[in-house]
Amino acid sequence: MDEKVRLPELTLRAILLGVVLSVVLAGANAYLGLFAGMTVSASIPAAVVSMGLLRLLRKGNILENNIVQTAASAGESLAAGVVFTMPALLLLDYWKSFSFVPVVLIAGFGGLLGVLFTVPLRRAFIVEAKLKFPEGIATAEVLKSGQQGGGLIQIAKAAIAGGLFKIASGGLRLWPGSIEYAWRLKGTIAYFGSNLSPALLSVGYIVGLNIAVLIFIGGLINWLVAIPICASTQDWPVVEGEPVSALVFAGQLWSAKTRYIGVGAMLAGGLWTIFKLRGPLFAGIRAGISAYRKTDGETVKLSRTERDMPMKWVLILIAVSIVPLFMIYQYFVKDISVTIPMALVMLITGFVFSAVAGYMAGLVGSSNNPVSGITIATVLVSALLLVFLMGSENPNGPAAAIIIGSVVCCAAAIAGDNMQDLKTGYIVGATPWKQQLMQIVGTLSAALVLAPVLILLQKAYGFAGHESATENALAAPQANLMASVAREIFSGQLPRKFVLLGIVLGIAVIVLDEYLQRRDSDFRTPVLAVAIGIYLPFELEVPIFIGGLISWLTARKNSHNRNGLLLGCGLITGEALTGILLAVPIVIAGRTDVMAIFEEPLSPLLGFILLAAIAIWLWRTATSFKAERDL
Repeated sequence: MDEKVRLPELTLRAILLGVVLSVVLAGANAYLGLFAGMTVSASIPAAVVSMGLLRLLRKGNILENNIVQTAASAGESLAAGVVFTMPALLLLDYWKSFSFVPVVLIAGFGGLLGVLFTVPLRRAFIVEAKLKFPEGIATAEVLKSGQQGGGLIQIAKAAIAGGLFKIASGGLRLWPGSIEYAWRLKGTIAYFGSNLSPALLSVGYIVGLNIAVLIFIGGLINWLVAIPICASTQDWPVVEGEPVSALVFAGQLWSAKTRYIGVGAMLAGGLWTIFKLRGPLFAGIRAGISAYRKTDGETVKLSRTERDMPMKWVLILIAVSIVPLFMIYQYFVKDISVTIPMALVMLITGFVFSAVAGYMAGLVGSSNNPVSGITIATVLVSALLLVFLMGSENPNGPAAAIIIGSVVCCAAAIAGDNMQDLKTGYIVGATPWKQQLMQIVGTLSAALVLAPVLILLQKAYGFAGHESATENALAAPQANLMASVAREIFSGQLPRKFVLLGIVLGIAVIVLDEYLQRRDSDFRTPVLAVAIGIYLPFELEVPIFIGGLISWLTARKNSHNRNGLLLGCGLITGEALTGILLAVPIVIAGRTDVMAIFEEPLSPLLGFILLAAIAIWLWRTATSFKAERDL
C-alpha cells in the first residue's frame, strides 16, 4: 500500500474490537496451554473475525483489521507466557491459590517489556534482514485477499461444534475425554493412550505434519522405549501388599524420571538457538540502535510507514516496568543483595531472549518459536545463580527462579508475536507506532483477564501434580516441568542421568537438523518439537499426529486453501472457551460432575465416531476449492 494513502487505522471501533478479541483469545489459549502444553497463533482467525464483524457494520478497512489482529494476537501470546510458568508457583506450594495482583503485574509488565524490547529491532529484523516471518506474511495475504469475503461463518460453525463436543464429553460425560491402557509384560510395560479432543486434532493440523511427527516421535521415545526400559530395570512398586497397575507405574516413571530427558533436550535446544543466532542477533541489535541514532530528533522526516514508537518513550516505559517487577522480586526473595543482581539477570535475559524469539519468529513463525526451551534455560540458570547467592536451604529460592522465568517467558512470547504482526503491518502499509501501541493495549487487556481465568480453572479442574487436582485436572505440562527443575536444583535431587541423556539426544537431533538443512530437505528436525513430545503425556500426542496427517494430505491436494486453518482455529476456540464456561457451574456447585448424566462416562466409541466425523469435516473443508472463495 502507498504510504501516502490515509485510511482510518487506530479507530475507536478497532481498539474496542481488538481488546475484546485479545481477552477472548487469551482465555482460550490459556485453557489450551494448560490442557495440551501447546498454544497456536491467533493472528489469522483474529483477522478473519475482524473482517467479518466490521463488514457487518459496513465499515472497516485493511489497516483497521490489521490493528485488531495485532491486539488480539498479543493476548493469545501472553497466555502462553503465563500458563507455561505461573502455575508452577502453586505446584511449589508457594501459592495456595492464584492472587490477582501479582499475576497481573508479572504478566502485564513482563509482556510490556516484550513489546518494548523489540521496538529498536523492527528495522533490523523486518526491513533490513528481510526474514521470512511465515505467519506474518500469511496474515497479510488473508487481510489483502479477504476484503470482499467471509470466513467468519466458518469459524463460528467450528466453534459451535468444538463447544458442543466439549459439553458432551466434559459436561454431560457421554464419553471419556481420553483413553489409556497399559499392560505388564514380563516385568516391563506396554502402553497406549489417546485423547478424544477436536482441539488437539486442530493443533496438529495447524502446526503441520513435520512438527506433529516430531512430537509423536518424542512421545514414542519416552513411552515406548524409555519407560519400558526403566520399568524392566527396577522392582515393581507395591502398595498395601498389592503391585500397582501398569498404568500407575508408567505415570510414576514418566513423572519422576523419563520426562527429564525432555528437559535435557529442551535445554540443549535453547542454548543451541542462542549460539546459532549470535551473529545475526547482535548485528541486528547494532543495526537497530544505529538506525535510531541516525533518526533521533528527525522523526517528522520519516514516512508514516517507518515511524516507530519514540525511543525516549520506550526507555521511560522500560524503567516504569522494571520498578514493579523489582518490588515483586524483592517481596519473593526478601534480600536486597540478591534482588539487585537477579533483577539485572532478569532484565538482560529478557532482552536477549526477546531478541532471540523475534528472530526465530522470522525464521519458523511464532507458533514454532522455542519459548519453552528459552524459559527452561532461564529457570535452570536462575536457580543455579540463586543457589550460589542464597544457598540451597532458602525456601523462597525455587519460587524466585520461577518469577524470573515468568517475566522472561511473557516477554519472549510477546516479542515473537510482536515481530510477526509488525511484518504483517509492513506488508499492508500500516503505521508501526500504532501497531506497537495496540500490542501494549492487547497485552495489558489480556493480563487483566488471565488472572481470573486461572483462578476459575484451578477451582474447577485443578492442575496435575497439585492438591487441587480433580479427575479432570489440567495437565499443565510446562508448569510442572518448571516447578520440578527449580525445586530439584535447590534440593540437589535433579535426575542428572536423564537430563544428560536428554542433552545427548538433543545434540543428536540438532546434528541431524543441520544435515537436513544443508541438504535443503523439506523435512526438518527442530529439537524443541522432539523435546516437547518427550515430556508431554502420550495421549495428547496421538490426535496431534492425526491432525498433522490431515494437514499433509490436504497440502497435497490443495496447498493454498485457508479454510482448514480457520475451521481448526474455530474448533480450538470453541472447545477452549466452553471448557472455561463449564468451570463456572463446577465452581458454584463445588463438584466436577454437576452436569453429568451418568456417574461414569459411557464407552469411548461414540467419542471416537464423532471425532472421526470432525476429522472428515476438516479434510473436506480444507480440500474444497469452492470454500476457498468464501474467504
